[in-house]
Amino acid sequence: MSDQANTPIISTVTLDAPIVMGETTITEVKVRKPQAGELRGLSLSALLNLDYAALETLLPRITIPTLHKPQIIAMDPSDFTQLGSEVMDFLLPKGAKAALSQNG
Repeated sequence: MSDQANTPIISTVTLDAPIVMGETTITEVKVRKPQAGELRGLSLSALLNLDYAALETLLPRITIPTLHKPQIIAMDPSDFTQLGSEVMDFLLPKGAKAALSQNG
């Protein structure tokens, strides 16, 4: 297997409303494509529907810096939607993405 196959896919989300954690202000969050084991206990359809509870469980597993439930609860809805959209994009197969781009 090549190194490229082992390289995680990461997207960067610039937050509309930065998160303050102590003396640290987070303006960007990296979202890593989850591996199958990180989806444990979650419904893929819930994630694709941007279900809050499903994303609240998954995001601490795949964000850099790690966002925990208190930060997610306090997050601006637009930022939560951006993170969820990245997750949805990671979960869609290439064929579905191609079909969406042709229809859009």
